[in-house]
Amino acid sequence: MAARTKTLWTFAITSIALFMVTLDNLVVTTAIPVIRRDLDASLESLEWTVNAYTLTFAVLLLTGAALGDRFGRRRVFAIGVGVFTLGSVAAALAPTVELLNLARALQGLGGAIVMPLTLTILSAAVPKEKRGLALGAWGGISGLAVAFGPVVGGAVVQGLSWQWIFWLNVPIGLLLIPLGLSRLQETHGPGGRLDLPGLGLASAGLFGIVWGLIRGNGQGWASAEIVGSLAVGALLVAAFVAWELRTAAPMLPMRFFRKPAFALANVASLFMFFGMFGSIFLLSQFFQTVQGYSPLGAGLRILPWTLAPMFIAPIAGAMSDRIPGKTLVGIGLSLQAGSLVWLGLVSTPTVAYSALIAPFVLAGIGMSLFFAPMANIVLSAVRPEEEGQASGANNAVRELGGVFGVAVLASVFASLGGYESGQAFVDGMNPALVIGGAVVGLGALAAFLIPGRKREAPPVGALAEAA
Repeated sequence: MAARTKTLWTFAITSIALFMVTLDNLVVTTAIPVIRRDLDASLESLEWTVNAYTLTFAVLLLTGAALGDRFGRRRVFAIGVGVFTLGSVAAALAPTVELLNLARALQGLGGAIVMPLTLTILSAAVPKEKRGLALGAWGGISGLAVAFGPVVGGAVVQGLSWQWIFWLNVPIGLLLIPLGLSRLQETHGPGGRLDLPGLGLASAGLFGIVWGLIRGNGQGWASAEIVGSLAVGALLVAAFVAWELRTAAPMLPMRFFRKPAFALANVASLFMFFGMFGSIFLLSQFFQTVQGYSPLGAGLRILPWTLAPMFIAPIAGAMSDRIPGKTLVGIGLSLQAGSLVWLGLVSTPTVAYSALIAPFVLAGIGMSLFFAPMANIVLSAVRPEEEGQASGANNAVRELGGVFGVAVLASVFASLGGYESGQAFVDGMNPALVIGGAVVGLGALAAFLIPGRKREAPPVGALAEAA
């Protein structure tokens, strides 16, 4: 009974933390039109309101996992929740969009510490035979946060103000810190030093690429700033890969990517989040800016897409123990891709919402089939002691997909349309949605190519020690 109680506490604490940090990925999407008016923000600034969180989140996820492995996952988890809570306070108090975006980056730092640890802490607390069910529930919680992000954001903005999107995190964070320290079991991963050079190269390189993508339309794609930013960013990312291949304690072991299952799973994850984040960024504005709905009304209209994971993701997780995960993920991404193309072909300034329900539902089913099976594929591709790094890598890749999705699809939108009229908005949004769908379709192809699942055996030396 004591073990069962401890497992339940672990699930409750990690689920609430996961919900909180995942919610903030999308919670601002329905608030963006209001923030644009209140803070007189440009499209470029609004992209950073989303991407300041997701880029920091993505780049630092691997460091967050490594800190937990080295200094204790429970202790670092509590610190991460504290940082996230401080970032939320700063975001709520921000008087300008620039300060808001800096606060969002601080939130991203806290979220990057918390997110991978929720999975490794939960995985260590659950018996192996119940892992599929636990991962399904974990995926369901993540899906629930995705589902309610736009709705919660819309409801809070309409009922109170956009600042309360961030104030809501504060009491939750203050509750989680003492609960985590008192109820979670302390665990550690493989020891080793932190890869600070790798962190610096990855952070600078990705920032340079995203900076160029976001500012390209405004500054001109052939301008020295944009060409230089993209080139330097690409060189720094290449230097990061070269460093990771030669350092003794890599932040991201490149040998993981020699395993086709791990490499293809991450390609599928990157492309799925590219299409999802970029599309929701535009669609949430479409319902308010073009069709005149309130923030809550916009969030509710996206709900058929984002609510499905709450119900289907746990089932998909349990099924992934019997049906190949790659099949579930491939089908899910195919549905997601088709729905985005569908939305891009039928949307007009005056389109009836009834014409959008079917593609939204298909997108929701597709997204539901992704989360838990993908987690199972990634963790099964590595040894148990490598799960922290593997889950951190996959989550980082997913968040980077979201960053690039918002940057690229917003760039397509800005180059072909704008906010001048409803027709101008649709002229930019529709091609962006079709491109997003095509990219997710490539992710579906990568998923179907994933080889059969087989847990990597421990090294011969480890077997000898165990004997």
